Amino acid sequence: MSIFSRKIGIDLGTANTLVYVPGKGIVLAEPSVVAISEQDNKILAIGRDAKEMIGRTPESIVAYRPLKDGVIADYRVTEAMLRYFIRKALGPLSFFKPDVMVSVPAGITSTERRAVVEATIRAGAKNAFIVKEPILAAIGAGIPIYESRGHMIVDIGGGTTDVAVISLGGIVAATSVKCAGNKIDVAIADYIKKTFNLAIGDKTAEMVKVKIGAAIPLDEELTVTIKGRDYVQGLPRTANISTNEIVRAIEPELKLMIKAIKDVLQETPPELAADIIDSGITMTGGTSQLRGFPDLVYRKTGVKAQMADEPLLCVVKGTGIALEHLDTYKKSIISKR
Repeated sequence: MSIFSRKIGIDLGTANTLVYVPGKGIVLAEPSVVAISEQDNKILAIGRDAKEMIGRTPESIVAYRPLKDGVIADYRVTEAMLRYFIRKALGPLSFFKPDVMVSVPAGITSTERRAVVEATIRAGAKNAFIVKEPILAAIGAGIPIYESRGHMIVDIGGGTTDVAVISLGGIVAATSVKCAGNKIDVAIADYIKKTFNLAIGDKTAEMVKVKIGAAIPLDEELTVTIKGRDYVQGLPRTANISTNEIVRAIEPELKLMIKAIKDVLQETPPELAADIIDSGITMTGGTSQLRGFPDLVYRKTGVKAQMADEPLLCVVKGTGIALEHLDTYKKSIISKR
């Protein structure tokens, strides 16, 4: 690879952004968060430093996520964030503009897609390749996408759940729902508010989900102590919460995700459906790590599901593989604008 053709793969997620450089692997994984000072509209911190500020900032500093449900909600901030990530990945001495491949949700509209292309080019890319997440997740999970067999991939991140059936390098049936990890966090916070009269922040909700959350009730429950502010007295207080309470709290969100999987299965041609029954459903993305999620999918659809290795990294690894073998993957991924 010559110095002139730098390539970078970016998994631009609602919760986290990961960056892959061929030859080096994953060089960066940081939260998709930007901290801005309200007074002079200046960007103060990006990524990990900005996430530390969430819920802890003075009034004049806002920490927020420029991507909502996997698509660009704030254009200027996304561009600044991309520029920061690209620079950080290439190092300060790069004079050549890189080719950048960016992942987007399967259900993206052409307007949203154009916004990603423009933001990427303005952030310093020579070319921007925009690729649908399920294709990249499948490549990263080691699924041979060019076979004439059907493979089903379910990619559940922070903002979106992407479900797709892939055959011969293309998407045969797909759907994308804006319900994933973040909505689960919100449901947990709501439940704690209703049940314990406690106000908790996003970070605490996420901690509860990771430590004790599950998709199906467990015989041996896990418990965790939550600290928050009492709604009535306004004072700090703690409470204990256990797994099966969380399972009940997040049931509506899980139902929506399962419905997305069922919808795609119903649209799948019979021949490919037969392949999927044989090979099962592959689950990728951070939220697929919720305890017992593959079990829940099996119970509700009758198709066995398994979690990919390193589910969080599948999409970004997919960008890396696709960049290293651009010629092979050109026809399923490239639609340059």
